Amino acid sequence: MAAIETKRIRNVALLGHGGCGKTSLAEAMIYLTGGTDRLGKVADGNTVSDYDAEEIKRGFSLSTSMMNMMWKDVKINLLDTPGYLDFVGEAAQALRVADAAIIVVDGKAGIEVGTELAWGYAEKAGIPRAFFINKFDDNDARFGRVLDSLHETFGKHVCPLTIPMVKDGEVKGCIDLIDEIAHVFDDNGRHSVEIIPEESKEAVAKYRDMLMEAIAGTNEDLMMKYFEGEEITFMEAINAVHEGIIHGEIVPVFCGAATKLWGLWTLLDKITESFPRHTAKKNELLADGSDFEIVPEGEPALFIFKTVADPFVGKMSFFKVMDGTVKRDIMMKNNTTGDSEKLAHIYVINGKKQTEVDELCCGDIGMVAKLTSTNTNDTLTWNRELKFAPIEYPTPYYVKALIPATAKDEGKISQSIVKMIEEDLTLGYENNAETKQMLVAGQGDMHLAVLAAKLKNRFGVSVNFDTPKIAYREKITKRVDVEGKHKKQNGGSGQYGHVKIRFAPGEDEGLTFTVSVVGGTVPKNFYPAVEKGLQDAMVKGVAGFPLVQLAADLYDGSYHDVDSDELSFKTAASIAYKKCLELAAPVLLEPVGNLDITVPDSIVGDVMGDLNKRRGAVMGMDPAAKGYTTVHALAPKAELMEYPIILRAMTQGRGSFEYEVTGYDTVPANIAQKIVENYQKANA
Repeated sequence: MAAIETKRIRNVALLGHGGCGKTSLAEAMIYLTGGTDRLGKVADGNTVSDYDAEEIKRGFSLSTSMMNMMWKDVKINLLDTPGYLDFVGEAAQALRVADAAIIVVDGKAGIEVGTELAWGYAEKAGIPRAFFINKFDDNDARFGRVLDSLHETFGKHVCPLTIPMVKDGEVKGCIDLIDEIAHVFDDNGRHSVEIIPEESKEAVAKYRDMLMEAIAGTNEDLMMKYFEGEEITFMEAINAVHEGIIHGEIVPVFCGAATKLWGLWTLLDKITESFPRHTAKKNELLADGSDFEIVPEGEPALFIFKTVADPFVGKMSFFKVMDGTVKRDIMMKNNTTGDSEKLAHIYVINGKKQTEVDELCCGDIGMVAKLTSTNTNDTLTWNRELKFAPIEYPTPYYVKALIPATAKDEGKISQSIVKMIEEDLTLGYENNAETKQMLVAGQGDMHLAVLAAKLKNRFGVSVNFDTPKIAYREKITKRVDVEGKHKKQNGGSGQYGHVKIRFAPGEDEGLTFTVSVVGGTVPKNFYPAVEKGLQDAMVKGVAGFPLVQLAADLYDGSYHDVDSDELSFKTAASIAYKKCLELAAPVLLEPVGNLDITVPDSIVGDVMGDLNKRRGAVMGMDPAAKGYTTVHALAPKAELMEYPIILRAMTQGRGSFEYEVTGYDTVPANIAQKIVENYQKANA
């Protein structure tokens, strides 16, 4: 297979709300272009895109899948992304290497949360956008209503290129507003060209004027012609749409019915004619914030945007050729690790099908297997020290304790989790020494459920999830003087240790140990034993949690010439510590931190009310993006365990938050009592 040159490559990400028809559109496109010989259906679990067993079982996309197809001598690399919020990291990967995005909109549902989020993702990525209004053949679909809402929500640059053709009261096809030609479809997706029927002419006039106004906005000369009532010629319109899409001055809207193959000819034509190639932006962003000039004839440079841990193939690294041409068997340097990697075999991907190729040109997307020390976000070059800007992933805040189903599973968990995190950087994993739990963090409950299923299917590891423990701590609140004496006589040599210690709340995190003994009542060689005895005892406070911020001054005591030893003084210190806990009014501490919540302005009141229920203290507010506000608060970690799910429900997925533990604060007495009771029951 000959390499496709840069100018004939288009990289397009499909975005949109879950269930809007992205995968059906991808399937229709690859079928229509001859990439597959049968039209799969999501409901039947036989699409090219959703090939993973878990995707087939659940009936929706869980990861970004790659497909490539040829249309009129142009190669289209299609990246089909999941629409569910738990898998937002997959969309981030696709947008890092896509040169344009098509946002699919359900013709019945109209703008949904996923539509708004997709627009924001693509806007942040700085790539051109287009809309595809799907299912326009449905009697309940309202193209005009959806288009008007897109225009109102996302701006005057949004304009239709195709609209439904209505004949005899039913949608029969679509009308190309530039060509002013009607495409009529049959039940098999075949189409013929007809003149525009009378009952569609009013709609054509309305929406063509919307299109021409947008076209006029791309060029001063065209603007003059438009306002003076002159006709914008066909070629002027074609060129203006092409330039307008590339520079974001036009956001075209297409319509169709993916499952029937309706409207796809025009969409494919416009992708090949007007969507940008990789070199259209001229520069690629580097990790240090500078620009890197793209030179297709230059030295090869790759960016790894996705990793898949396949138990049969091994590690699969998906890459985009950012510069130059990459050939099979080339040696490249990983500029993150400094290691050299050999690209022994290069593949292009259609779902799960891998086709080996000899080379890939600048701008193309491919896969290489079994790279030993290369991961997502790495840059590979031939002989240049540069790193491309990494993909930014959301922090995982939905945390659960990971419990092996059997002892057999326990030994394989860590290794399997590491492989899954290489694949999915929106996951987190920690073996928490303080709570003695393995903790896994994700974007939501579905995300972790899918993780459990993949661990089982790929690595044979069965796990269960449980509520994570909070790392509570204790501290004393009063100064006390106590005495600890250990005396044991069993015949022969005995044990004797006697200390007097003044305890007080300390400034430092752990133990602050001082000695003010006078007169040698406690010999110097036993000071370390007293300190060690206190440190060992501080592992548990009165409620069973570690004690922190303790100041202890050894000011007196006594010893025996024969019976005193280090163990005796350690034991005496431990006795003194226990008396301290009885007298020094210890309190329970909990982790608290800064919580920054960004939500639509209309939800701010609800969020603040909910924060009050969670013992949060609002510290201030700032305006964020248009129509959004960021609420700054201080909140206890214990009240935020389910917050990713709660905030998503409260804001319909439009809200986000950042949280960082900054210290510990006293737990209210009534809540502390319940925590202690539950802890003691669990450890009885």
